[in-house]
Amino acid sequence: MPKDMTTVFERRESAARSYCRSMPVVFTKASGSELIDESGTTYIDFLAGCSSLNYGHNDPDMKAALVDHIAGDGIAHGLDLHTQTKADFLEAFESHILAPRGMDHRLMFTGPTGANAVEAAMKIARKVTGRTNIIAFTNGFHGVTMGALAATGNGYHRGGAAMDTQGVTRMPFDGYAEGVDSAALLEQMLSDASGGIDAPAAILLETVQGEGGLNAASAGWVRRIAEIAKAHGALLIIDDIQAGCGRTGTFFSFEEMGVTPDIVTMAKSLSGFGLPMALVLVRPEHDVFGPAEHNGTFRGNTHAFVTARVAIEKFWSDKGFELELADKAALLTDGLDGIARMVPGARLKGRGLMQGVDVGTGALASEICRLCFDKGLIIETSGNEDQVVKVLAPLTTPAETLRKGLEIVHEATREIMGTKTDMAAE
Repeated sequence: MPKDMTTVFERRESAARSYCRSMPVVFTKASGSELIDESGTTYIDFLAGCSSLNYGHNDPDMKAALVDHIAGDGIAHGLDLHTQTKADFLEAFESHILAPRGMDHRLMFTGPTGANAVEAAMKIARKVTGRTNIIAFTNGFHGVTMGALAATGNGYHRGGAAMDTQGVTRMPFDGYAEGVDSAALLEQMLSDASGGIDAPAAILLETVQGEGGLNAASAGWVRRIAEIAKAHGALLIIDDIQAGCGRTGTFFSFEEMGVTPDIVTMAKSLSGFGLPMALVLVRPEHDVFGPAEHNGTFRGNTHAFVTARVAIEKFWSDKGFELELADKAALLTDGLDGIARMVPGARLKGRGLMQGVDVGTGALASEICRLCFDKGLIIETSGNEDQVVKVLAPLTTPAETLRKGLEIVHEATREIMGTKTDMAAE
């Protein structure tokens, strides 16, 4: 590898690059919950491709299936043609995911990004209802293409549009404003002829706001929102792009909340192997698009069908994996609680294996993450001010490795807080 390899990124890659700015090394290999750079240094991965690698790097069973498929001249790109690979994935998803959960949804394969799935979901709702307004929530993040961006709350990303984003009414998320019952407020405003909210085509939400700071909605709140949507003729869209595929402890983040969304968007870890893949789950009565009315050259990634089938059959054919996730979630909560105790006013956020610590300021959270990287841990921030140190370790991370990573966060936090205490004393 050329000695100036790191400079080629600065010389030729767009200034839009982000994660690499705080991790200035060149990675060359990855396995399980670890990444290795060109110098041979190993890093524990608590980012997992921003929850795109829930089953870790290079799962051996998925890798073997993909290599066999390629070596056997399996279909590499099929648009939306019928292939045996697609059929195998659909049957696995039907048998192990939809049928056990009593879901009758159809699968619509969109362009391979989560944002494209959100775009499709919003379009479906508008076509079904004949309405245009979408209700979204504070701190929600749904992507940065124009339709999805309209539903995204983050001002920095919205500013990148350089034009108006329209068609969305934003309401407070669960717990956003102290003492405000946001579900009751939404119901009151929709029921009031002078409430000022146009009749919605859909209500769009994440049950845990991944980029918004790990704000976790209560089951009761989500049920009330579902009831409000139904009462007012709107579709309920749950964005499970980051919170799905086991991240919160069950395959779907809403499974134990007593709701059945009209539409679910999925991407990120859906392929199981980090391959681009996205889809929209839609109730049959809302499957209203005509042929290619929402399309994309890469709708349905055939290689991703191969690995996604293996992921479903390996991890979701019984309850064993879910039980493991519950144990790891408890371990994570305990470890993060110890970290939070070191920072005055800090608090735990999120649920399942989608948790973090709100340390109060983005400056402190970034400082902790930078020191963690120096100590061999890849971890990032989230939140409206980047104030949450966020753990998105692969779900398959061994308990010992999870503890080791948490110890690094603990050590980094202790060192930084100790330095600040010493400076204050001076």
